[in-house]
Amino acid sequence: MKFATRLNSFPNRSVVETIDQIAAVSGVTHVDLNYPEHFQTNKVEDIKEALTRNNIKLNAINPRFRSDFINGELGNSDPQVARKAIDLCKQSIDVCRELGGEHVIIWLGYEGFDYSFQINYAQVWKQVASAIEEICSYGSDLKISIEYKPFQPRAYSFISSYADTLLMVGDVGASNLGVTLDFCHMLMKDENPSYGLSLVAERNKLHGIHLNDGNKLNDDGLMVGSVNFIQTLEFIFYMKKYNYQGVIYFDTFPVREKPLEELQANIAMFTKLDQLVDQIGIGHIQSIIDRNDAVAAQEIMLACLK
Repeated sequence: MKFATRLNSFPNRSVVETIDQIAAVSGVTHVDLNYPEHFQTNKVEDIKEALTRNNIKLNAINPRFRSDFINGELGNSDPQVARKAIDLCKQSIDVCRELGGEHVIIWLGYEGFDYSFQINYAQVWKQVASAIEEICSYGSDLKISIEYKPFQPRAYSFISSYADTLLMVGDVGASNLGVTLDFCHMLMKDENPSYGLSLVAERNKLHGIHLNDGNKLNDDGLMVGSVNFIQTLEFIFYMKKYNYQGVIYFDTFPVREKPLEELQANIAMFTKLDQLVDQIGIGHIQSIIDRNDAVAAQEIMLACLK
């Protein structure tokens, strides 16, 4: 498996120092970087050397839109701000290429609304779609994906579910555009994560996985499998069923926990759940699903308790 972790979980260290630190953890193969924040005090050349030195690869660059975009990014009503957001995505693509990455993940945290009558929904949708089409054309050699979130920091995110993300992907129509699924974001939306994964994977649009856990009302970023164990097991089953070959990014937020220990715990939990799916048997699990029998489905939980 290919694993990456959240660099912002390691405070008070430079990106280069953090790469050196996490590289010592068995199983870590990749990193995700935020642009421009991770490059403000670290040169691209220094980060590239740290990746090479530690035999770590870049998975994805994540454009980060800060205070200038508080009223929207690609769909901002100010054309200059909207253009600045597009340019930031293009700069992220340039950095991704320079570091040998293959994926740019776009999370539009400020794209949304807080009040009724605040935005022109159809107009903003078309503007965002046009902007993403331009970005995908510029990065045609890379995977571009949309990471959705139902709310936070806006009361309503403009792209808030796997359904409207797939609708946007379809409207844009770019072959390199797909979806990054964040397990905790799906819980916040009161989605069944595996249902969303299956619909996205059926359309060959599953570009990325952010794995974590939460209590459904907030972006908790808790350790993998710590709250919703059986749903996490099912999620991993569907990842295996659809032969997901991408990186698993642990998007967890240690506050009182030690970051390295939490990273190790995430890897250990994923590995254990992955092994449980194999031990129970993908074919056997599928046969239980095909029976459409909730009581029979409890056999899977019981098998985990043996």
